[in-house]
Amino acid sequence: MKMRTLGRSGLSVSALGLGCMGMTGVYGEATDRGQMVKLVREAYERGITLFDTAEAYGPLENERLLGEALEPIRDQVVIATKFGFDIDQATGERRGGVNSRPEHIKAVVDAMLKRLRTSHIDLLYQHRVDPNVPIEEVAGAVGELIAAGKVRHWGLSEAGVQTIRRAHAVQPLAAVQSEYSLFWRGPEAELLPVLEELGIGFVPFSPLGAGFLTGKIDETTTFPEGDFRNAVPRFSVEARRANMALVDTVKTVAERKGATPAQVALAWLLAQRPWIVPIPGTTKLHRLEENLGGVTLDISSTELDEINVEAAKVPVIGDRLPEAAMKMTGL
Repeated sequence: MKMRTLGRSGLSVSALGLGCMGMTGVYGEATDRGQMVKLVREAYERGITLFDTAEAYGPLENERLLGEALEPIRDQVVIATKFGFDIDQATGERRGGVNSRPEHIKAVVDAMLKRLRTSHIDLLYQHRVDPNVPIEEVAGAVGELIAAGKVRHWGLSEAGVQTIRRAHAVQPLAAVQSEYSLFWRGPEAELLPVLEELGIGFVPFSPLGAGFLTGKIDETTTFPEGDFRNAVPRFSVEARRANMALVDTVKTVAERKGATPAQVALAWLLAQRPWIVPIPGTTKLHRLEENLGGVTLDISSTELDEINVEAAKVPVIGDRLPEAAMKMTGL
């Protein structure tokens, strides 16, 4: 497995991480826990060292699953998790919106350590910016956790560039997490240049456009009950019909190279910056192995140019998140 360093943090991880959110729901019913524990360990055996979770996934259950799966190999992996929502740490009850008050962060981290069966969190993100708590206070609280040895690195998720600058000035950030793929290229305008300037790594979630770039989804696809894509404007039937031209571009390159669309989409993303580490999620071993093929797929500069030129001709239709979810981002 190729390795990458997240910015100037010194945190070295596999070039591809594993997003674990879908293992406890989100794309429909949760998958068998034992199978998911096995899949996480299979991912490690194949070279993946970065595993991404959050208190909000489940809630709480995703961290518990990952803690069980990684306990035997804890010293060989990097665990990334996220705080930031008002969730009861005993019951998992969602009590409201965001909550990044310093005392809440510290209580959440203590609970996370128990769920994850570990003495420290390698990479702790603020999941969503809390408009009621200055980011400097959040950074200060995380800095105290780092000084105490409970956290080693920290990051922000779905944060704007000014928030990133303010946070980084108080406690240097190792990584920022946000959506990025050929299906959503918003970070290219402002975010990527700022991360490069400050020496912060980038961890894109939904690097396959929530499955759209795999070529396995079209306008006739029906998502199961409980699948979040049912509420995403970009996954309406009309939007899927219009956006298929983007998938066709990826398919054309994939067919020529004897690869899959997913592998081409991941290779394109990895080629954008050497400090980008995508975290595609899956609950299936054959999809995990397919995704790993994107790390070793050689895409030339000519092919990258071809993808960019053709992709620029496709005006992607539909918002990437439901309106309520968009309001919770700091973008």
